[in-house]
Amino acid sequence: MKITTKSCKIYANHLDYRLAWKKGQEKFMGKAFFTAFEFSNFDLQTNKMWIVKSYDELSKEELYSLLQLRVEVFVIEQDCPYQDVDGKDQKSIHVWTENEEGLPIAYLRIVEPGVSYAEPAIGRVVTKESHRKGGIGRKLMLEGIRVINAVYPGQLIRISAQEYLLNFYNELGFEQVGEGYLEDDIPHIEMIKKP
Repeated sequence: MKITTKSCKIYANHLDYRLAWKKGQEKFMGKAFFTAFEFSNFDLQTNKMWIVKSYDELSKEELYSLLQLRVEVFVIEQDCPYQDVDGKDQKSIHVWTENEEGLPIAYLRIVEPGVSYAEPAIGRVVTKESHRKGGIGRKLMLEGIRVINAVYPGQLIRISAQEYLLNFYNELGFEQVGEGYLEDDIPHIEMIKKP
């Protein structure tokens, strides 16, 4: 059975994600790869819909607005000119929520195992400045973790975190591994979360 975007809007727990993913998965170059569907999860506390799509499922408008948010925060706000478009988006699952105008306000990507690290990795975690301090970043991370647990069950999750967010990620179950380092002149630390 081919799963379409319309048939896969899901408002339930991660077991439903897992079932829908297994039904929709295909083999592509020997790796499990998303095809023709999206997962969505409604958060009753924030009235926000979490949208989860593979790169191939993103519309041009969605991709443009996600990249625009990333540049707005990582390049302009943080005053850090760097190459954001790095060739990993095509091998990632994209998780975000939108405001009433349909523009993204919080986003992350899940890079498939073997691209950045041996494990699946969460990266490009971003919240629009106007929507910070309300707990949306935490909810975004919890959604990303939930998707990884459904798609890559039993695997470690790795992140490269900005150092000032160490306590935030600790509260989500991530532990520091190794020493800190500079990435684009910003102090970072590698962290993992055990299954």
